[in-house]
Amino acid sequence: MITEKENRFIFSYLKDSAMSIKKQILKSKPVCKVSFKVSKELANGATKVNVAGEFNHWSETSDEMNALKDGSFSLSMDLETGRSYQFRYLLDGATWINDDAADRYQDSGFNSQNSVIEL
Repeated sequence: MITEKENRFIFSYLKDSAMSIKKQILKSKPVCKVSFKVSKELANGATKVNVAGEFNHWSETSDEMNALKDGSFSLSMDLETGRSYQFRYLLDGATWINDDAADRYQDSGFNSQNSVIEL
């Protein structure tokens, strides 16, 4: 049986090691507030993380995520509802990673997969 202390450690590890996407649909307009987060572990020592996708014409520099005190990165943005968006994270301008919390994945046409968020 797992002790309470072990359970807190496992929960903390899973919480810190996972990426996350949170969606909040606004009632006043056809927009969804999307919050992206990359954990410290998945950032793998990166000092800068950007999110690039169809919503910013795959700009590698326009949507830099905020570095948090715990070593993770986050960014929130408003996206139009009723469609899907392909995206990926770019670590230090060099390494592309996907979000394991994506709704699905799609072939990028560049011998890799893109994360997809459905709104």
